[in-house]
Amino acid sequence: MQPRNPENQHVSKLTIGLMLALAVAVSISGCGKEQAPPAASSPPPPAAETPAPPPHPTPSAPSDTVDLSGIAKAEGGKTIAEVFAEREQLAGETIVFRGKVVKTNAGIMGKNWLHIRDGSGAEGTNDITVTTTEVLPNVGDTVLVTGVLQLNKDFGMGYQYDLIIEDADVTVETAGY
Repeated sequence: MQPRNPENQHVSKLTIGLMLALAVAVSISGCGKEQAPPAASSPPPPAAETPAPPPHPTPSAPSDTVDLSGIAKAEGGKTIAEVFAEREQLAGETIVFRGKVVKTNAGIMGKNWLHIRDGSGAEGTNDITVTTTEVLPNVGDTVLVTGVLQLNKDFGMGYQYDLIIEDADVTVETAGY
């Protein structure tokens, strides 16, 4: 075994110290400089030339092929036309009605969305939107709906409802098609 040379040990510590000092100096020297933004390949088109996308897809119309004849009013319940006519008095109250499913949308915002009609009411007062977390009925099914009536519900992005029943209990009474 050879004896250690104190000079070689001193040189190696000096070399390591210089290398560390140089590395620190190089890294610090770039900190105060402003970075130039990356060069764009071409300028973006003016905002007026780029049409804004629609906020959401246009919903399809409820089915007009569902037979709404012979739907009996729910015991102790209302017709859809009565719900619309009495909406101010019924707001915040639990209501019951029977109708047929004319449109469904599954799993939107964690809920199933239904459009229910019973043959009463004129256009604009003949369709109630209902949300439920229960099983999704089929278009044409006769359902009994129980839930709290809410007025002027705005979910944003153009989804506004004059009246809606959220988180309703929906029971399929008769399968449709």
